[in-house]
Amino acid sequence: MKGWKRKGGQVVAGFEQQEAAVLRGLVSQLEDMLQARAEEAPQDPLAELTGIKTGPSESPDDPVLSRLLPDYHKLDPDNPTQEDLDSAGALRSLHEPELVDAKVGVAQVVMETLPRDGGNVRLSVEQADAWLSALNDVRLALGTALDVTEDMPDDLPEDDPRSPHLGVYHWLTYVQETLVQALTA
Repeated sequence: MKGWKRKGGQVVAGFEQQEAAVLRGLVSQLEDMLQARAEEAPQDPLAELTGIKTGPSESPDDPVLSRLLPDYHKLDPDNPTQEDLDSAGALRSLHEPELVDAKVGVAQVVMETLPRDGGNVRLSVEQADAWLSALNDVRLALGTALDVTEDMPDDLPEDDPRSPHLGVYHWLTYVQETLVQALTA
C-alpha cells in the first residue's frame, strides 16, 4: 500500500489488488455480523408505529460483537441489582440500533470507495472519517478474535495459529495510522 497523502481537500492512497481484497473481505464480514445482530432485534409494535427502532436488550454472546457493541450501563459484577439489569437492557435496546446503523454506514463507505481490484482511493475528509471509524471497528474485531494485548509481541511463533492473522492486524494499524497522519497534516 502506498500510504495516505493529503492532496488539497482529499486524502489519497493506493492499494494493491490483494490488499483491497483483504480489506473488503474484513469490512464485509463485519458488516454481515452487524446486520445479523440488527435482525435479532425483537419486533416491537410501538416501534413500528413511531418509527423508533429498538434493539436487543441483552449483550451479544459473541466476544467480537460484544467488543463492538459494549454495554451502555456498567453493572457491579459482584452485586448486579434487577434495577441495574433493567436499566442496562433498556439503554441497549434504545441505543444499539443507532450504533449498528452508524457502523454499517461507515463500512459501506469503505466498500463504495475501495476498488475491488485495488488501485487509487480518493476520499473527501468526511469519507476519510468514515474510513477511520470502519478501520477502527475492523481492528477491534480482529484484535478481539486474535486476543491481541498490549504486551503481545509483534511476531508470534510460526506454530501459533494467530501468527498469519497478526500481520493483517499490524497492516490495518499502519493503514489507520497513515490515514490519521494525512488528515492531521
